[in-house]
This record gives sequence, structure tokens and C-alpha cells, in this order.
Amino acid sequence: MESLRLLNLETRNAFMNMAIDEAILTARTIDKAPDTLRLYLWNPSAVSIGRNQQVVNEVQMENCRKLGVNVVRRISGGGAVFHDFQGEITYALVTKIANLHAKDNLAVYAKVYAGIKDALRILGITADFNEGDEKNCPNLTVKGKKLSGSAQIYKRDIVLQHGTLLLDLNLEKMFTFIRVPWAKTLMEVVNVAKSRLTSAKNELGHPVSAETAANALTIGFKNALTLQPVEGKLTSYEQELAKKLYQEKYATDDWNLNTKSILF
Repeated sequence: MESLRLLNLETRNAFMNMAIDEAILTARTIDKAPDTLRLYLWNPSAVSIGRNQQVVNEVQMENCRKLGVNVVRRISGGGAVFHDFQGEITYALVTKIANLHAKDNLAVYAKVYAGIKDALRILGITADFNEGDEKNCPNLTVKGKKLSGSAQIYKRDIVLQHGTLLLDLNLEKMFTFIRVPWAKTLMEVVNVAKSRLTSAKNELGHPVSAETAANALTIGFKNALTLQPVEGKLTSYEQELAKKLYQEKYATDDWNLNTKSILF
């Protein structure tokens, strides 16, 4: 069984989390890093938006500023996501596409979600793979309710897929920071979201710690990808690149707020 570098559960702010993900992707494309699974949390809590989204349409910026919630733009697509420090765990998988034995991006999603689905099985939850549609990326659902979503970016023959696994769910908090244009009140969107989103805690009836989820994800990816996770750390190249990306890109308003400045 070939190995997969495992970067164990760590906590960073939004800007460094996205800088590290991009640094790993860049390093992998030039063979300065191996295939990698990274598991992490966000502190402070944050909203990440898709590469081509407009912040003004997706984020309640005033609330974020008042309550200390970071806002960051991803290099991947997809929609706005609230990353609650106490309510989710995020994974990032960076690998050669050939190593997934997947013929297209939907097959890549399916392969990666097989790992998360197996992790949920370990936790005691049965989930289904949802192929998504033109407006929604593929995801995992439980009885029709979304529990895990993700987004992708491709660079040469390498894919970065990163996404969340909801451990707990506070919808009022979530939609205090995410803007939903059609909703006239907070409770209007919360009532709709109740039928569309769920969490590990909701499904199991008890809390699941980030550490427990991280262990399950490690085993799930091992089973699905037939790769042996081997604990590792960022290379000096990745560390330096992440620091540069943090300072010059992800922590800047030019990147996060101005779509016209986006280059990758």
C-alpha cells in the first residue's frame, strides 16, 4: 500500500488555512511534496467564499466585523461556507488525479467522498453521495440533508479538494454571517435550512469531538483510497510559500473583496 502524508488536526485562522492549502497544491505540482491529507479547524470562526463569488452578495460583512469572524476567498469554486470553530472539521486532499483512478471531476468527488462516507460509517452514520447539479457541488447527505460539502481546484495533473464535515449545527449563528438575498428575516432562512442541513450531533444524538472525527476521516480515507496515512509535516518550501501567500494574498482585502484582482 502506497503512503499518503497526513497532516494531523491543527487550528489556524482562515487566511493561513487557505495559504497552506494552496502551498501544498503548488508544491505537489512541482514534486516538492507528496500526496497529502490535511485536517484542520478555523479559529476564529470564518466565512469562506468561492473563487468567483462577490462578497457583497454572499456575506453579512458588518456582522462579521462586529463579531470577529474572518472572511476569506478560496481558490476553489463552490459557494459561501460558514466555518464554525466549535461545529465542524475541514479536510484538504491534494493528490495526483491518476492516483485516484478517476476519469473526470465527478469521479474524483465520488472517490474522495467515499472516504468521508466510510468515516461517517465508523461514527455510526449512513450517508449518501449526491452528485449535485449546476448550482451545487456534489455532497454527502443523510436522509436528504447535507452533512458534508466541498469544492475543487485543478492545477496540471493535481487536484485539491477541500471541504467540511458538520459536527454540530447552529443555523442562527450561520446565517448571521452568510447572506441569503431572498430571506426577509433570519428565522425565515433558518426554517428552510432545517430541512436541508444536518450534523453528526443531530444524527447521533450526542456530540462528536473534532479529534474523534479526525481519526475516523484518517481511517476512512485509508480504506477508500487504499493509501497508508503516514504522519508528516510541511516541508520548508511549503512553510515559506504559505507564509508568503498569507501575507501577500489571503490576508489582503484586494484578494478577498475584489474579484477583478484574482489571478491563480
